[in-house]
Amino acid sequence: MFAGVKSMGLRGIDGFMVDVEADLSQGLPGFDVVGLPDAAVRESRDRVRAAIKNAGFTYPVSRITINLAPADVRKEGSVYDLPLLLAILCASGQLKADIKRAAFVGELSLQGAVRPIRGILPMVLAARDAGIQEVYVPAENGREAAVVDGITVYPVPDIVTLLQHLRDEAQLSALSANDFTPEESAALIDFADVMGQEAARRAMEIAAAGSHNVLLLGTPGSGKSMLAKRLPSILPDMTRQEALECTKIHSIAGTLSSGAGLLPYRPFRSPHHNISPQSLAGGGITPRPGEISLAHNGVLFLDELPEFSRAAMECLRQPLEDGRVTISRVSASLSYPCSIMLVAAMNPCPCGYYGHPTRRCTCSAQAVERYLNKVSGPLLDRIDLHIEVPPVEFEQLASSQKAESSASIRERVNAARAIQQARFAGTDITSNARIPTSRLKEFCPLTESANTLLKGAFERMGLSARAYDRLLKVARTIADLDNSRFIDTPHIAEAIQYRSLDRKYWQTR
Repeated sequence: MFAGVKSMGLRGIDGFMVDVEADLSQGLPGFDVVGLPDAAVRESRDRVRAAIKNAGFTYPVSRITINLAPADVRKEGSVYDLPLLLAILCASGQLKADIKRAAFVGELSLQGAVRPIRGILPMVLAARDAGIQEVYVPAENGREAAVVDGITVYPVPDIVTLLQHLRDEAQLSALSANDFTPEESAALIDFADVMGQEAARRAMEIAAAGSHNVLLLGTPGSGKSMLAKRLPSILPDMTRQEALECTKIHSIAGTLSSGAGLLPYRPFRSPHHNISPQSLAGGGITPRPGEISLAHNGVLFLDELPEFSRAAMECLRQPLEDGRVTISRVSASLSYPCSIMLVAAMNPCPCGYYGHPTRRCTCSAQAVERYLNKVSGPLLDRIDLHIEVPPVEFEQLASSQKAESSASIRERVNAARAIQQARFAGTDITSNARIPTSRLKEFCPLTESANTLLKGAFERMGLSARAYDRLLKVARTIADLDNSRFIDTPHIAEAIQYRSLDRKYWQTR
């Protein structure tokens, strides 16, 4: 006796269809799973056996062979418990239902409850693209699955309820994309809390408008972390496509909260400085997205940058350029998106007070040099804006005047992004920071005086070709904030200011 049930699996950040085939034959009772299952899939036989008995059904005393096709792709996790159970019940004649155009995923408890799983969103997207009309998912994953258009989603609390539905004895309530509403998120902290630091606030506005990488350098307590943590409050709203991309990654990583749908805000990730390169870039025996991918379409904040290991910092170099990180293993090569804004903060020396106007630095010249040299030149070259954050004056802290709010800054950022969307319509470019080198001349027209100023700065500062490109992109963003079609002298002059910090502190190189 044979039966087949449709299911789904994960490969990288994408789902793929899996045929769960069950064959019951004569011979010594047994339960074999073939088709490259991992340990979690092999253990499903014990969960399925207990769930069938505890739900009031008869476990067949036969030789049971389960095949997971395609057989040359590794199957991972507990997602196949539910389709395994259904395939066995169909093959043993205990379930007669037309499920050819339906797919099933879910982990089973020993009592038959259907537990949530990771990666449901990319699986449902794969099912829809494969022509599946109905998908049955754990009830706690229902809101996440329901954001997909063009497919009917049924949330399943337990196998008894599911079997009653399949037998037309009782109906499950279907969810649809129209029923989904992103959950409310807690209010974001506001730039109005930042006293003083007008230059740094201006730089963060430019960074948000063009999706540029930022380095904040200053003494302890000057407000570097405060500025970085408020950056998400001035970022433009995510599009639905961006929200889908982010939710897919967080779903696979298992970081979505129970019952969550689409991520409502751009991600903000702030890993501790003891993080390993593998945790930052992604990897592991079973590859998973790292922090750099979890920050996709959002912000990756590295506080105390020199305290990160050299290997961790250097693993950022290629992803910052390509917007993707590739993890290669013997069995497969997986690629995760990581289009991020890198925001890094650091002190100017180990004690933190090198260059402070009133407090004396206790570090030797050699100690300062060693500390700064922990951050490599190539990594600095990939950071668009280098910002010095000076100590805040007492008068600024004691002032009763409220600083400009995030809402006001965000209006200007959204206006600049609207200009960019119109400029890049019909291309895959999302912001000024993503302009490819081959199209800089097209999108960054300079006035004659601006070009003269840029030429002088390039020769005087000894800029690299990469630094030249990034300076031009920052100037393009400044011009957009000024609603100017051409990049003029003031735009170039301001952009040059944001490339001078490495010459001041890293001048010994």
